[in-house]
Amino acid sequence: MSHDKRIKVNRNVTAPQIRLIDMHGTMLGIKPLIEAVTMAKGAGLDLVEISPDANPPVCKVMDFSKFLYEKDKQDKENRKKQRSGIIKEIRVNPRIASHDLETKIKHIEQFLKEHNKVRVTVVFRGRENQHRNLGEEILSAVRDHLSEVGAPEGRPQMMGNRMSIMLAPTHGGKGQPPVQKSKAQAAKPPRPAAQPAVQPPLNPEVKQQPQ
Repeated sequence: MSHDKRIKVNRNVTAPQIRLIDMHGTMLGIKPLIEAVTMAKGAGLDLVEISPDANPPVCKVMDFSKFLYEKDKQDKENRKKQRSGIIKEIRVNPRIASHDLETKIKHIEQFLKEHNKVRVTVVFRGRENQHRNLGEEILSAVRDHLSEVGAPEGRPQMMGNRMSIMLAPTHGGKGQPPVQKSKAQAAKPPRPAAQPAVQPPLNPEVKQQPQ
């Protein structure tokens, strides 16, 4: 845990008089520095300058080690909040293999647990556009498997050659227990729908959609 050198403690406080707050949070008014330091030492605590720009500076009797711990903890929480809230996107192919889908689901779950929204997108190419129902089945399977940590924002949407659904973090919802899955459901990831063979067009002159 780093010590912020700008925070003055005990004998490092230089003002001859300070406005003192005791260990219970009671404002005691303006006191000579030596008296405040003696009070803190007698209580087995520290005199910490918390408002150096005030006139006179404001100091408080407290446990400085605990103060640093709480400050460091709050700083980490603030940094975490700054990194969270981002929309992530995971793309899959409609013919994704089962083990690859399992890996994608683990990534999505981690993003949701970090308080990020996740857009899950199935990308169709060429003849795959003829089997868009596979995309719906994959997105439904992902949504159902992650129901404990993510809730869908609306239904799957189709834009061009992409079908997407947005999942928002829930973590069981406020005051609501997470949905329990059976052991069989927890052990097995959702499997993609059966992949029908794509037949070439009967008419060779029919144009295929661009790749």
